[in-house]
Amino acid sequence: MFALLSAGIAPALALMTFFYLKDRFNTEPILPIVQSFIYGALLVFPLMFVQYAFATEEIAQGSFLSSFILTGFLEEFFKWFIFVYTVYKFTTFNSFYDGIIYGVAISLGFATVENILYLVAHGIEYALARAFFPVSSHALFGVVMGYYLGKARFKPEKPRLMMFVGLVIPFLLHGFYDYILQTTKGNWIYILTPFMILLWLNAIKKVKQANYYTKNSEQRVSNQQIDIL
Repeated sequence: MFALLSAGIAPALALMTFFYLKDRFNTEPILPIVQSFIYGALLVFPLMFVQYAFATEEIAQGSFLSSFILTGFLEEFFKWFIFVYTVYKFTTFNSFYDGIIYGVAISLGFATVENILYLVAHGIEYALARAFFPVSSHALFGVVMGYYLGKARFKPEKPRLMMFVGLVIPFLLHGFYDYILQTTKGNWIYILTPFMILLWLNAIKKVKQANYYTKNSEQRVSNQQIDIL
């Protein structure tokens, strides 16, 4: 059991550490990140109940509806909801890049519990594949969500639009990911691998952009303080 738990948790710790260390200008305290991780983890159980209820009633069980609505939309909506109604209240959410940190933390909390439950049910031999695909994909959806929610708060030209985009793009990406799994059967790896590469390239780009905006913001604040003096 210890090996199984370790295999279930290790990918999330590695990914969280990676994105945490990418914060070049304003490193976050650990406690609010842990809180966000726990919020994400707790989402698994009510969502499992809702998805089970839909499956029992045979509602929205086709590949498209199941992928985009029962999985993509529901999971990303509740992550987004948790972000908006908890993280926005954190005083530590004080820079653009922080959105990525908290988006990834919530997503990896969810992914970790989901991963452990899957490994308990199917065996530790699936741990490596799940680390590279489901767990990583949740983190990358979290990067996109956090980027746009950070943009909504710290580049407030169109905050409501950015908040909406922060829900819609992760939901569509997540839905497409699941749709590939459900419709390509044994050939999924040939489509999902390039899709994951594109997700990673997009995430790295978002990380660089968020750090750039954070750097410029801090420089403006510093210049204003000098002007006051």
